[in-house]
Amino acid sequence: MEPTGSISPDHLNALYVITHANIVVRLVLAGLGIASIWSWTVIIEKAVRFTGLNSFANRFENEVGSGRSLEDIAAAAGDAPRQALPRMLQAALREWRDARAKGLLSGGNAEAQTAFLIQRIDRVLDSVIARESQKVETGLSLLAIVATASPFIGLFGTVWGIMSSFQSIATEKNTNLAVVAPGIAEALFATAIGLAAAIPAYIAYNKFSGDAAKYTARLEGFADDLVTAIQRRLAERA
Repeated sequence: MEPTGSISPDHLNALYVITHANIVVRLVLAGLGIASIWSWTVIIEKAVRFTGLNSFANRFENEVGSGRSLEDIAAAAGDAPRQALPRMLQAALREWRDARAKGLLSGGNAEAQTAFLIQRIDRVLDSVIARESQKVETGLSLLAIVATASPFIGLFGTVWGIMSSFQSIATEKNTNLAVVAPGIAEALFATAIGLAAAIPAYIAYNKFSGDAAKYTARLEGFADDLVTAIQRRLAERA
């Protein structure tokens, strides 16, 4: 930051502050800018992803509740569905078919084998839910880091800018506004950019953390419904 003999409003606009700030403050501003862009990339990706996940889940749950055969719904989803709900349905039906093909659901030990089958289905579905939960939570840690670290990084730039102003006063031996204003401006600008990066990341982190928890609960509810449907089939065969 180079002190000038006089200042004008143009000297205090954002572009001038960025281009004329000292190297440390410029590095701080650049880092905060990158963090903000990064967090907004995650925010947009998460917004699109959760919208798509919930939209598909609504359609799939409606299909399952329509009375259509679960086998037909599972077959229509393809061999390697990308969404969690059809994978859960296929996994549950696969365990049930394997047990039936091996004759484990009939005979004198049928009751114990049935209980064991339900436990296996529970474990398989829990595994799918755990993997899907990890996927939907990916990127949230970045938002948390940006939300918590950005204000402190901006504060560091603020402190450095104020120190620069004091150095200018000492060098110029003058407390005129023209001497201190540029340093104060870049100091406050660093604070503003830190908050501008932190606030959206903080709001988005809380929003998407709630969305991830709701989606996981939705998968768990669907798993419970599947287990109930399998148990109903087993009861009908008894």
